[in-house]
Amino acid sequence: MAQSLDQMEEQRLYQQTLLQDGLKDMLDHGKFLDCVVKVKDQEFPCHRLVLAACSPYFRAMFLKDSEGIQEISLEEVSPEVMAKVLHYLYTSEIDLNEDNVQDLFAAANLFQIPSIFTICVSFLQKRLCLANCLAVFRLGLMLDCARLAVAARDFICDRFPLISRDQDFYGLSANELIAVISSDSLNVEKEEMVFEAVMKWASTGDDQEARLQALPTVFESIRFRLLPRDYLESQVEKHPLVRARPELLRKIQMVKDSHEGKMTILKRKKKKEEISGKERSGMVNGVDAGGPSGKVKKAGEKEAEDTDDGDTVIPGILNDTMRFGMFLQDLIFMISDTGAVAYDPGTNECYFASLSTQIPKNHVSLVTKENQIFVAGGLFYNEDNKEDPMSSYFLQFDHLDSEWMGMPPLPSPRCLFGLGEAENSIFVVGGKELKEGEQSLDSVMCYDRLSFKWGESDPLPYVVYGHAVVSYMDLIYVIGGKGSDR
Repeated sequence: MAQSLDQMEEQRLYQQTLLQDGLKDMLDHGKFLDCVVKVKDQEFPCHRLVLAACSPYFRAMFLKDSEGIQEISLEEVSPEVMAKVLHYLYTSEIDLNEDNVQDLFAAANLFQIPSIFTICVSFLQKRLCLANCLAVFRLGLMLDCARLAVAARDFICDRFPLISRDQDFYGLSANELIAVISSDSLNVEKEEMVFEAVMKWASTGDDQEARLQALPTVFESIRFRLLPRDYLESQVEKHPLVRARPELLRKIQMVKDSHEGKMTILKRKKKKEEISGKERSGMVNGVDAGGPSGKVKKAGEKEAEDTDDGDTVIPGILNDTMRFGMFLQDLIFMISDTGAVAYDPGTNECYFASLSTQIPKNHVSLVTKENQIFVAGGLFYNEDNKEDPMSSYFLQFDHLDSEWMGMPPLPSPRCLFGLGEAENSIFVVGGKELKEGEQSLDSVMCYDRLSFKWGESDPLPYVVYGHAVVSYMDLIYVIGGKGSDR
């Protein structure tokens, strides 16, 4: 009688478990050990067969040595990481956390253990956040893991206005920067933000000379045709780094010419050997517009005879494809303790943006210049802070997932306060204490959006609550309200 697939799978899993448990038991009791992995001062006795079966790295090492290796010395990993790798090979169990995942990821790549590699990739993808996305992006590129690198790059593109202010962003290499800013999914409303981020990147870092050398290549990923003509002439063309480099000025001139209908076209000059090779193979490769064989002509000009068979391409600097963020709509956001509704004044329609019970009733909201939405208020009990456990909620709306993200809570719980923003910081101004007595406050709390930390700013001249706060050009204005004597 034929067995069902479920029965066959059950037997297979039973046999795998039996084999794995047997190998682990022999390891624990020191039976049939024939190899020692030495990492620094620690030794890990194990079985050659287990290492060879699970890792092509060790298998190649053992097959190369006909006499049989008794001891393997490793310098690329730490003893703690090696212990976790061996434990996984014998048990299929691994203890991953924020502190060890990158080291285990690198070890899995070195030893070519796909199961650990996949577990680490999934772990990092699920825990992508503002604090680690740049490091995960670089790790994915370094270990040639396209799945992780693309996931991290998409996360960065979605939150580019915020992440581009992070100091770690300016530590990216030229190729890493190009991988981000060349994406159509970049969430920017205006191309000016991309240009300004690139120029700041070029002006910082210890390798500034190398960055300046790479700037012409980086410029190819900025979509200058999306910039207003007056911005191009007053800000781009007159920028000190652009004026100092004739190659950059020539590129900007190409953009200005395109505004007048004179489109520059690059054409590749084919060599005879290349042409004959393509004829034999029947294949046509991509055009290397920036190579030594590239030629430039303007629309309407006659091409040279020796390039008649070449392929034409528009330079990357003339790319005018709109970014993802340029298709965003202007909406009015209404927030309550039961959810959030977005109103489109153009179509006179409302949409459910979020259904959440996280929003406190007595909250204050703020929309920043980058259209980021924050809410502060309510009473939050922080068990980790034994000395002063009471604080207020501080949340940010993630428009991609339609969810509220918990940010570091406001350490001074209060109500009837105002929210303002200036120079990458959010300010909580005045209000009343959410404590017995409800004392009016003149204190100002400051949240640094780059370090994700709260601090205290200069106090107001007098206590105030129930007032209005307006942010304008990095200045914060306090209007009206009540105080102790006014």
